[in-house]
Amino acid sequence: MNTPIVVVDADAIIAQAFPDDSNHKLAVTISVTLNYLNAQVIYPASAILEATTVLQGRLNSGATAYGTAVAFTDPNVHVAEINQAILSSAVKHFSPTTSKKNTLFDCIVAAVAEEYEADAIFSFDHFYRSKGFKLAADLKQTP
Repeated sequence: MNTPIVVVDADAIIAQAFPDDSNHKLAVTISVTLNYLNAQVIYPASAILEATTVLQGRLNSGATAYGTAVAFTDPNVHVAEINQAILSSAVKHFSPTTSKKNTLFDCIVAAVAEEYEADAIFSFDHFYRSKGFKLAADLKQTP
């Protein structure tokens, strides 16, 4: 496989940033694998906003939210802007009967993955598999 393209969802950002997250160790392991594979990692702006909101609000960790937000200002981090075309594509994955766990934020991640022809999505949400995407945990290191 050439350099894989991986789009990151908010749950993976949170899991990496918040040591008490149940997926923290797995998120760190996946991050190491992505680094080893020299993956092109893309963060939708909406996923960053969602993650920092959860860190600050629900997890009551303002310092972690702030540190996470600052990390994404690094010009070496690829942040995907969310424009009307992405939103229009996202709405195709969204419907009134969509599970409350699968929000428009998730649909935006899927739309960004389609836009960049991503090889995988870094998330622990199986919604993406149901939409035909591979998860980053499925990417394997090859010596």
